[in-house]
Amino acid sequence: MSALDTHGFEAVIVNRQRRRRVDGARLRRLLGAAAARLRVSGEVALVLTSDAPMRRLNARYRGKDEPTDVLSFPGPGGEAGLGDILISLDTAARNAPRFGRTLAQELDILALHGFLHVLGYDHETDDGTMDRLEGRLRRRLLGGGAAAVRGLA
Repeated sequence: MSALDTHGFEAVIVNRQRRRRVDGARLRRLLGAAAARLRVSGEVALVLTSDAPMRRLNARYRGKDEPTDVLSFPGPGGEAGLGDILISLDTAARNAPRFGRTLAQELDILALHGFLHVLGYDHETDDGTMDRLEGRLRRRLLGGGAAAVRGLA
């Protein structure tokens, strides 16, 4: 279920939903590539779930009683882990066509976005730092076009 790369980064994929097929290896490769670019080591858990648990967590931690596409919970780092990323496959599947993406492309983007939050970046409070970094990582790791996913397919 996990893959440790030569940079000391590990992504553990936990699939808590069964309605949609997900390429966990693709998501591990993406997170590993992002970690290598950012020179980050440690472990992150990526939990794939549905709208119901995501709605409960969003209400509890963000005060919003509705499902959301991605939530991130930074960890202490080091041996204890970088943190957890949760993605609602239901919300991602609804949003993907709105953005002209496949579900796999939407999951790539959400995983990358969540990973940056785990690392402490926050687009809601910073001066655009996270948005710029996310844009650079998307271009380098996912390609310029929505259909391009270099080295991840």
